[in-house]
Amino acid sequence: MVDTAIAVVATIAAIWLFIVQLRSSHAYIAIPGPYGSRIIPETEPGGQVLLVALCVPLTTVPLALRRRYPVGAFCLIMAAVLATHTHATTVTFAVVLFAAYSAILYSPYRRLALGCVFTAAVIVTAAFPDTTPPVPSRFTALLVLLPTAAVAAAMRTWRRRAGDSAERLRLAQAEHEAQTRLAVEAERARIASELHDVVTHNVSVMVVQAGAARSVLASSPAEAREALLAVEASGRTAMGELRHLLGLLAPAGDPGDEDAALVPQPGLDQTKALVDRVRAAGLRAELNIEGTRDLPPGVDLAAYRVVQEALTNVLKHASGAEALIRLVYGVCELVITVTDDGGPAGYGHQGSAGSPGGRGLIGLRERVGLYGGELDAGPRPGGGWRVRASFPLEPA
Repeated sequence: MVDTAIAVVATIAAIWLFIVQLRSSHAYIAIPGPYGSRIIPETEPGGQVLLVALCVPLTTVPLALRRRYPVGAFCLIMAAVLATHTHATTVTFAVVLFAAYSAILYSPYRRLALGCVFTAAVIVTAAFPDTTPPVPSRFTALLVLLPTAAVAAAMRTWRRRAGDSAERLRLAQAEHEAQTRLAVEAERARIASELHDVVTHNVSVMVVQAGAARSVLASSPAEAREALLAVEASGRTAMGELRHLLGLLAPAGDPGDEDAALVPQPGLDQTKALVDRVRAAGLRAELNIEGTRDLPPGVDLAAYRVVQEALTNVLKHASGAEALIRLVYGVCELVITVTDDGGPAGYGHQGSAGSPGGRGLIGLRERVGLYGGELDAGPRPGGGWRVRASFPLEPA
């Protein structure tokens, strides 16, 4: 609608200026006669004037299509301008500039638009050396100030938008940093909770057993010996769990470390023992293993933790369920799948640590992601829950 209005106004202005120019551009010639010479205006051939009059509207009417067909509108305007170059006006000059601007701005074929504008400029420059529009000298200041004001306004808009973009980028970075800090704090809180639940329990047992051994050391050496053996076992367990938790915060130690040899980290070779423990706790569990191969220590530990966490969630949130653990050793991938039927009710673990919003899943994904793996957990269509983890492996 706006483009149509612009085209109508420009067309009216172009036709009016053409008529004014046509009336004021006649030259006069003297024709001799019997009673002296007669002065009459020199006119152009009627056919040429009619052609120019028909082409003048074509120099402005295509502006109505400057957004829909920008390159086509510019080319049509240029063709009309070339046909009416002998009667060029200020409106014609302004329309050409506006059409060229619209072609470059709105055309989806930017290179084509630039090529058409450049070609038109070369043709006009070669064919018509004097292309200066007939502008009265009193409008010189206006023609200088208006483009200057337009450029200044465009620069101000660009600077404001650039400032807004920089502010949005700064806010996005601040939000990302805040979310990162929250995630780190949540993970630290989870590790602290594990330290409290696992290590503190074993240390408390050690303190009690050591006190008992000290109290009966003189009167009953056999009982003191049993208490000290319990202290040693609890100490080994606590040291192993502490090493596992610290592995989340620091790189793994030297494989040749003597302390590491004393308490080996758990791996998938201990999955059968883990399944036996959950069976003793009342969970019906079945273990299927397809293939076998040696795994890197970090991957082995992370895979064991996936199975451990998944079975723990089944014990917590699906009492009476039956779990199936599958370990598939592929050529280039290790796939772990732990599924359950949801128990007698057949429901999934809604709100559990393994659910999409739970912290357990976040921790598992972090462990798996450290080794380039992927983890997926969610409810099964027929009820129950499914945890699947895959670790990329180098070909054996």
